Amino acid sequence: MTKGRVTREKTWVFDPHSGGEPIPAATQDVIRQRILNHAQEHYAGKFARIDVRFRGAMCYIDAYNEPPPDSEGLAKLCRVPLAEYIEGFRNTPTHLVRLRHFGLERWSFAFYTYSNERYEPSAYPDGGWFGTVEQAFDVGAVYLTD
Repeated sequence: MTKGRVTREKTWVFDPHSGGEPIPAATQDVIRQRILNHAQEHYAGKFARIDVRFRGAMCYIDAYNEPPPDSEGLAKLCRVPLAEYIEGFRNTPTHLVRLRHFGLERWSFAFYTYSNERYEPSAYPDGGWFGTVEQAFDVGAVYLTD
């Protein structure tokens, strides 16, 4: 059952960015593998690893990278020891997207905006509110760089 909200006028309005259905453990395994396969097939070399987490009806996708070759100079600029800089870089996620589960092939998503430091509800590139996890990953992949 999808949830909506009631406005002051007591009119039901569907909201694709609220509610959703808890993601069963078996579905989590399938979705995690689909995301990892898609990332490897289309974005190999642009990340060190991808992290997929689930909580209730939500699926969070983050990317991690290795420090850049000029880390020694950057560590000096930041006034931290090189080992600490490298460790911090490796363990700092790049948030890509948050997905909301409405069915195996029916997900709404929110794009992480670093300007506001929050997930912003988004439409898929085709203008629709629902799509696949792979389509949402493609939008978040704008943050993946060589």
